[in-house]
Amino acid sequence: MSDVEERFAGLQGRTSAQAARAKEAGETNYVQRRSSRPVKLIIKSNIFTLFNAILTTAVVIVLIVGNWRDSVFGIVMVTNALIGIVSEIRAKHVLDNLAILEAPKSAVIRDGTEQTIASDDIIREDLVLLRSGDQVPADGKVLQSFALKIDESMLTGESIPVRKKDGDRVLSGTTVIAGEGVFVTEKIGAASYANQLTAQAKRFKKAQSEIADGINVILKWISWVILPVVLLLVFSQLRSDEGTNWQHAVVLAIAGVVGMIPQGLVLLTSMNFALAGAKLARQKVLIQELNAVEVLARVDRLCLDKTGTLTSGQIQPRAIIALEESKAKDGRAVLARLVAGGENETALATLKALDGEAPAEAHAFVPFDSIRKWSAAATKDGSWFYGAPEIITRGAVNAEQASSVVSEHAETGARVICLAYSPLAQLDEDDPQLPADLTAVLVVVLEEEIREDAASTLEYFRKQGVGIKVISGDNPATVGTIADRVGVNGGGPVKVMDAGDLPEDPEALADVMEEYDVFGRVTPEAKRAMVQALQSRGHTVAMTGDGVNDVLALKDSDLGIAMGSGARATRAVAKLVLIDGKFSKLPGVVAEGRRIIANMERVSALFLTKTSLSAILAVVVAIFFWRYPFLPRHLTIIGSLTIGIPAFFLALTPNHRRYKPGFLTRTLHIAVPSGIALAVSALVAQRLYADDSHQIASTVATLTVTASALYLLSVMSRPIVAYRAGILFTMLGIAVAVVLIPPAREFFALTWPSTTQWFTIIIIASITAMIIEGVYRYHQHKFGNVTRIVGTMDEAQD
Repeated sequence: MSDVEERFAGLQGRTSAQAARAKEAGETNYVQRRSSRPVKLIIKSNIFTLFNAILTTAVVIVLIVGNWRDSVFGIVMVTNALIGIVSEIRAKHVLDNLAILEAPKSAVIRDGTEQTIASDDIIREDLVLLRSGDQVPADGKVLQSFALKIDESMLTGESIPVRKKDGDRVLSGTTVIAGEGVFVTEKIGAASYANQLTAQAKRFKKAQSEIADGINVILKWISWVILPVVLLLVFSQLRSDEGTNWQHAVVLAIAGVVGMIPQGLVLLTSMNFALAGAKLARQKVLIQELNAVEVLARVDRLCLDKTGTLTSGQIQPRAIIALEESKAKDGRAVLARLVAGGENETALATLKALDGEAPAEAHAFVPFDSIRKWSAAATKDGSWFYGAPEIITRGAVNAEQASSVVSEHAETGARVICLAYSPLAQLDEDDPQLPADLTAVLVVVLEEEIREDAASTLEYFRKQGVGIKVISGDNPATVGTIADRVGVNGGGPVKVMDAGDLPEDPEALADVMEEYDVFGRVTPEAKRAMVQALQSRGHTVAMTGDGVNDVLALKDSDLGIAMGSGARATRAVAKLVLIDGKFSKLPGVVAEGRRIIANMERVSALFLTKTSLSAILAVVVAIFFWRYPFLPRHLTIIGSLTIGIPAFFLALTPNHRRYKPGFLTRTLHIAVPSGIALAVSALVAQRLYADDSHQIASTVATLTVTASALYLLSVMSRPIVAYRAGILFTMLGIAVAVVLIPPAREFFALTWPSTTQWFTIIIIASITAMIIEGVYRYHQHKFGNVTRIVGTMDEAQD
């Protein structure tokens, strides 16, 4: 390799003194690697929430003025916070390791000599040497190029290396694959392209969860009414006809407020996401943020990058076609010599097609050049030229025949290369020219390897009503052909557009995104704008990719999906990583997301029924100055046996019902009427025995509501198969045990009901059950079946 004195003679570069002054002033390529989000902030954001504030206050008050056994609901708060903290710290570590620019050392010219320095010490207007294998450390302009070729696919997505001439721009983060050159730095440090991309990628963005958002809406409303409700309950309990002291009035008020908070639903949501993440991890799908599982169930637009998603990124041989049989054998031997030792995918695929062909002897070579688009070799019998068919065959003797074969295969999206022969030409290695007497001998047909799972996976998404958009940095025609082959548009013709023709107006861009299926020559910024355009039309957008050129789009999409073989930066910003790169894993992730969102809708109805029950009780007893029917521990029995414990197991059952918007609306339509029915049953039961002891009245009310709520549980568990029947009978057995076993009965402040009391419990619970059945049937008529269970993935796809 030529040294500086020979190839870059006369270049002086910056002086050591100038470099020292720039370093002292902090004007270097160094960029501080800031943390994505401090651990303190993560802990703070998970501890200091509205949910935790309400429960913490309630726990503290109960511990001060009441019995510690009435504060067990605080365990839910602690567990939920821990799950959230661990999940976010794990995501933080991934983001903190993100770095697009990884060049540790660079060769520069200073004081007229070559020096190797840390890339962080590069200053503006430094002269940086580039050689094969180097990563460009800053943005700048090429000063001198000697067959310099740079792979920009990491940033642009364009798979063909770019030949750089004097005056061309180079971007940080790209890689030199051939030749050498020197460039002058213009943008360094945080101003460079790669570091700007890194900074945007490191911004923390949490996946939106409709379940979590719905819970937060409930908590927000509760926060507005909690203080008035507490004051009203305390006042009403002090003035109630049964009478009580202020400490007990406060505990009863806390019971009313805590019952309104769906704390178990918050915990169950976090646990369900965590369990889904663990399950998918065993299938080599990494969930980097828990909410991401649910988001994929809501996706209605899937944006795909071609390379690494639809294709494996590798080139495979399709055929070698002989146009001139008399020269075909010699041609194969020369072709083996021309591609011998090649490291690019095209050369490797050609070697594979030759299947061990012995290379011919050659005495002169012309290397491939992307400008002239061919390479050549001279043997004792003549010269051979290998390259782009439109160049090689332009003046060939058999040009018409060659053009017909080339067109036939090019139309299928194949990469076609031609080998031609000239018996008289002598190669001029300094100024190579194509001779006029060429004969096309061989046509080499190569193709990008399409993933085996691409077509079937896309078919699944189409059946699920998910629109597919292919967004690539590659040639639009090539991308369109591959998209057509994998059936992006369900067998119909795909509409292809060159991203250079995309409108700048956001509304016009959104119209284009709705109309077209495939986009080529797309820049990273354009990919991002395209994702945002789809989102502006109300779509939930998932984006897959494997290159740094996909980072911004992955970051802004509702769900970024990276391939495990992709760039580290891509894997870092994605919410979901397919570790083994198998596109076919996505339907399984969708199934998991649908199981979660459908089952959480089922169990949310149980939790929000309890919220409605508690809210109605609080208002009614405050208005009529009645004693609140439950202690916090009574609500623990009702909540645990009819909601919390069974909900956990119900949430694990298969459920592939398609996602429908309006989770909270549908849930409240069944929860509020059911809550009213349970509240009325509780008040009727308690008021019938208001003249007896507080313990008897509370016992009758607790067992009546428990029996009624168990019926609601059975309704939301339909169809009742063995697994769910087992859950129901287990909960019923535990409820009976709590009443039968004296220590348990004493712990929960219950008594053994008399025959009359048992009769009262059965009658009121039966009437309430009939009302709940009517509510459920009306709900099914209005919204459709929310408890449908689908047993297999095959059924979900049908």
